[in-house]
Amino acid sequence: MKKIYKIFVINPGSTSTKIALFENDKELYSKNVTHDAEKLKEFPEISDQFDYRKETILGELAKNNISLGGTNAFVGRGGGLVGLEGGTYTINEVLLHHARIGFTVKHPATLGSQLAKDFAATYGGESFVVNPPDVDELELVARVSGFSDVARESRGHPLNQKEVGIRYAAELGKRYEELNLVISHIGGGVSVTAHKKGRMVDSNDVINGDGPMAPTRAGSIPASAIIKLCYSGKFTEKEMYDRVTKDGGLVDHLGTSDVREIKERIKNGDTYAKLIYDAMIYQISKNIGSYATVLKGEVDAILLTGGIANDAYLVQQITESVKYIAPVKVYAGEFEMEALASGAIRVLTGQEQPKIYTGKPAWSGFGNK
Repeated sequence: MKKIYKIFVINPGSTSTKIALFENDKELYSKNVTHDAEKLKEFPEISDQFDYRKETILGELAKNNISLGGTNAFVGRGGGLVGLEGGTYTINEVLLHHARIGFTVKHPATLGSQLAKDFAATYGGESFVVNPPDVDELELVARVSGFSDVARESRGHPLNQKEVGIRYAAELGKRYEELNLVISHIGGGVSVTAHKKGRMVDSNDVINGDGPMAPTRAGSIPASAIIKLCYSGKFTEKEMYDRVTKDGGLVDHLGTSDVREIKERIKNGDTYAKLIYDAMIYQISKNIGSYATVLKGEVDAILLTGGIANDAYLVQQITESVKYIAPVKVYAGEFEMEALASGAIRVLTGQEQPKIYTGKPAWSGFGNK
């Protein structure tokens, strides 16, 4: 008989924490546990929220008569770590320390590894993070920019992208590490990535203004125009940063990031809304083409994922633009919770070896200075 593994998954967000209990790949229970936003403001640092979030989660489990006894693995979202290879990492003391202090970034996701480690200590079982946001597998040549003191960085959607890559490979009876894929996550942010034999060798930097525009992000803007805006006196540094990272793209043009609203406006004859939405689709398609060149045109498939991949119009338009490169397959939505559970299961069943977090970044400079 196939052994049953019990996995508890923890994915903290800004004002809520997604939790789910799995038996192997079957989800038994899931809940998006909400937290009092005003209460969260009382904590000076994100890690200070630990006890409050833990008690809220345990209270929700108790209300639903969910026991964590006998759980084989607790898996946290992860974050705040140095750049690392993709994979499933055992939560050791170095990883835990970096998560607590938010070594590279301050984000609620850093609480995932802290909670997973604590629950494992209480209930038994192992604790892991899987393909955290810090995955950095860029090839050296992909890091070079036109400034010697600015290197391109890997910031995208590794957890969801690698999960759909693994799923697609399994459908072919192959391993993710055997394929060359271009995968685009299309959500509030848009990432397009070249996956070469299991490694994310090049990708646009979703956070720092690179790649296609997105519902909430500006994407690539001519640098000279940015410089003029910065010195125009019209914007503070924070306002410019926000415009690039969370108020750009569809929000800047149309005042909303809600694609459903935009589609309704287009349906009612809003020609400007159609232009902007088509421009986003155009830019995504163009980026997919550019990342195909990273793989020298040897692309097994183009995979589209993320919430906006549910839009049939967007999928059709992108497919028409890029189908000459490779077959297009859609995995609409996000598979973060399933991906976290699957990573733990691969380790527990011996399909993968757990990786050890050393705290040393995968890349630390070009060595020229």
